Amino acid sequence: MTELNLTSPGVVARILSEHGIKPSRAMGQNFLIDRNILDIIVAAAELNGTQKVLEIGPGLGVLTERLVKEAAHVTAIEKDDALFSVLFERWGGAGNPELIHADALDAGIPGILGAGVTHVVSNLPYSVGVRVLMIAAECENPPEIMVVLVQKEVAERFAAAPDSEDIGSVSVRLQRRYDVEVLHSVKPQCFMPRPDVMSCVVRFRRHGRWRMEGAQSVYFDGLVKAAFAHRRKQLASSMRSAGGGYARAPDFVRNALAAAGASPAARPGELSVEQWVRLSELWGA
Repeated sequence: MTELNLTSPGVVARILSEHGIKPSRAMGQNFLIDRNILDIIVAAAELNGTQKVLEIGPGLGVLTERLVKEAAHVTAIEKDDALFSVLFERWGGAGNPELIHADALDAGIPGILGAGVTHVVSNLPYSVGVRVLMIAAECENPPEIMVVLVQKEVAERFAAAPDSEDIGSVSVRLQRRYDVEVLHSVKPQCFMPRPDVMSCVVRFRRHGRWRMEGAQSVYFDGLVKAAFAHRRKQLASSMRSAGGGYARAPDFVRNALAAAGASPAARPGELSVEQWVRLSELWGA
């Protein structure tokens, strides 16, 4: 199979021109053209030739090409018709990578992960990155490791600590399942076309500190989402009218917070993941 230097701006421009492709800003189509960043992503995934990998939004295949060499099998999901045609011209019928022409939100990610995929490695499209990541993280068979390239502000949300401006529902839900590391900042000039924002390489490594069964996990996620719907308010006030069966009287909330080792006047962003876990146990008792 012909090797293509997809980190070369000239090669990328030629391929886009030949196929009449105009990258979509709305879909977050920014193609990685920096070999050093590509190396950082692949190294962070810790592949040894035995893993099955899922890639979301492969674009022209610059990361796909490396993953095929480093993993046992790669499944790549591409929504864009023109980009999928480019990928199919190169790898169609090869079996590895397995190419899926679909919107990642509709592609059945939980089923793909349930078939033995252990890693997600992607330059995530900005438009759907957070939603796709949460589908993978919260499914029945979540990947062991995820390494993704996302906008800097999104990366900061993923890794946010209590009391920070960036912490939210997504932070807590991800950190209950994964250790989150922001590994490297990526400048706009590492992409073609250049985005208007900085990006970051982020690694998620699954841990087992707060394991929950299916229904218990769903309940935890629902409680956290309900609480962060009014992140500026004290929980004792905001949870009085929470939806989804999570509403509780102020006295209950204050007592539960105290039992979890938090201030009875706490707001959602002030709690640690461990305190959220305890709060969920008390809430559902």
